[in-house]
Amino acid sequence: MSEEESIQLNRIDKRLAVTQACLAGSTFNDVNLSGASFDDVNLSDAHISNANLSGWQVRDVTLKGLRVAQADLRDASLVDCLLTGMTIDGILVTEMIAAWRADRPED
Repeated sequence: MSEEESIQLNRIDKRLAVTQACLAGSTFNDVNLSGASFDDVNLSDAHISNANLSGWQVRDVTLKGLRVAQADLRDASLVDCLLTGMTIDGILVTEMIAAWRADRPED
């Protein structure tokens, strides 16, 4: 199939099992992917907007260069993550953590 050809899926209610495929440049608009599973997937340079990602779990991922804006991060957590260079509103997260730890009384 040439790069110019595309498959149009409109108003379908089916599960797709996709393996060893290149879907680069595909677009998804008004699509329900709840409960979908992605493994060994390249989503670099993907853009997500107007999306409900509540309950998402990501593990063993590279988010280098990720930019999150105008997001509801209530109850979000980062666990066992490399934070070098990560900022929140321009402030290095590693510096915020160091300042918080320095201000805490010893337990």
